[in-house]
Amino acid sequence: MSKQKGFSLVELLIVVAIILTLAAVAIPNLLRARMAANQASAVGSIHAITTANMYFESTFGGFAPSLPALGGGRAVCGSGNIAPAINAACLIDPSLSQATTPETAKSGYYFTYTGSNERANGTVQTFEILASPAVQNSTGELAFQADPWQVVPQAPISAGSSASAPKADTAPSGAQL
Repeated sequence: MSKQKGFSLVELLIVVAIILTLAAVAIPNLLRARMAANQASAVGSIHAITTANMYFESTFGGFAPSLPALGGGRAVCGSGNIAPAINAACLIDPSLSQATTPETAKSGYYFTYTGSNERANGTVQTFEILASPAVQNSTGELAFQADPWQVVPQAPISAGSSASAPKADTAPSGAQL
């Protein structure tokens, strides 16, 4: 009787079934971890925007009129010894300052920046930032709303609602994430 070489079909099917079972357990956990990382990155980005805006306010006497004004383009900010300007302060990374649509999202989130009460010098007196997931329940579940003093997470956006989340109630003074 000759010796059989290789694996039988049954052995191969058992190995494939084990691999598929492990993948079915691991992939959802991997996706949840990726969403959690994106959400943490969004909060970090909001803090970076807020910190840059505080520096902008101390330099120009008001907050930035728009998110791109905090950053500026790569051509402007990439050249050495450039002085900050109201329309291109070079205070945040250009990839963050241009993350204003789902298509240009940074780490799965895009940012809607709203400045209000314009001043004579082109700055604004206050601002709000809304960080929204580019693809709901894929890149993130929560939206985050911030003003100069706090970051507030918002309830998950339901699949049937619009892309922008409702404004959250403001938290007590000093509450931050």
